[in-house]
Formats: sequence, C-alpha cells, structure tokens
Amino acid sequence: MVDKVIENNRVSILGEIVSEFRFSHEVFGEGFYIVDVAVSRLSDMYDTIPLMVSERLVDVTQNLKGKLVEASGQFRSYNRHEGTKNKLVLSIFVREWQIVEENLEAGKTNQIFLDGFICKAPVYRKTPLGREISDLLIAVNRPYGKSDYIPCIAWGRNARFASTFEVGGRIQIWGRVQSRDYVKKLSEEETEKHTAYEVSVSKLEYVV
Repeated sequence: MVDKVIENNRVSILGEIVSEFRFSHEVFGEGFYIVDVAVSRLSDMYDTIPLMVSERLVDVTQNLKGKLVEASGQFRSYNRHEGTKNKLVLSIFVREWQIVEENLEAGKTNQIFLDGFICKAPVYRKTPLGREISDLLIAVNRPYGKSDYIPCIAWGRNARFASTFEVGGRIQIWGRVQSRDYVKKLSEEETEKHTAYEVSVSKLEYVV
C-alpha cells in the first residue's frame, strides 16, 4: 500500500536552503519541521518551495541556509483552520534528503508526477495577452482513506485539452512545483501578501 502512494505522487527537487527550520507539528512524539528551498527555473527566476521534514530524518537544530539539498517525497496538502475559514496548506513531504556540493543536473531540479482525480470543474480562461490557461484541482489518494488536494495550472494546448475534463475523471500529470506571490485585498486601505503553490503542467493524460 505504501508503494502505491509513492507511485501516484512523486516529486523531486534540488535547490538552495533559504530559511531555518520552523516547527510545524508533532505526531506520536515525532516532530515535523518546515524549511524553505529556492529552486531555480530556466528563466533566471526561482520558486521558493516549503519542505516538511521529520526530526528523525534531518538534524533540525542545524542552520543549513545556503546549502544545496536534493529532496524527494510527495506533494501534500492539509486544511488549517483560521478562524471561521479553512486554508489549504501545501508542502513537499520529504522521504529522502541529501546535502550535495553542486548541481550537476541543471534541467532536473524540479519534477513531479501525479496520478489522481479531478475534484472540481476545470476553470478555463485567457490572459489579456490571449494566453490560454486552465486551473485544475486534483485529488491524489493516500492509503487509509485520505487524499491530497493539489492545484494545477495548464497552459496553451494543454489548457484547451484540460478544459474538457469532467469531475471524477482520472488524470495523470507531469510538471514542476511552482510558487506564485499575490496580493489579497482585505479592505479599501488594507492588503496582504500571500504565496500560492501549484503544479505547472508540462504534460497530461486523461485516463479512461
């Protein structure tokens, strides 16, 4: 059963650690911590991606800022209660972790594969410049009845194809994890900066 969940949700990244470890939660006496990693894109930009690691896997008392890390695991989600609302929180749950000296595989710094089910009708739209986009929300099953809910974004021909998918349909996605900053308007005078995480789709298949 464990092998199955690894097969349907696989992610590997290589990037620079840009934060200290922050305590997240504890399960049966095992502490889990969040650390941020900057992963370069091909366009001189980078994505800052949160990794969730166990204190049994990594020495979380160390300050590893500036180090290169190679990590693999699953893209996970959980609902955090904030007042009367639920917020979908996303991070990479790390199963393997290795500090490396240099990046020898520049094109393979950020890869993800998901095999799941469409749980919301795709939203198709065009940017002011005419670029086609489809937003998808994919449920990827874990063992023991749980699922991770992963936002995905498809472009161009993939966006047109994805816009025809039906809720409940099975889908396989290949792409990369990306971060995106946006500003939320709270009132006329007040705004709040947020970061969203999603999968940028490079290839997808609708599984009949």
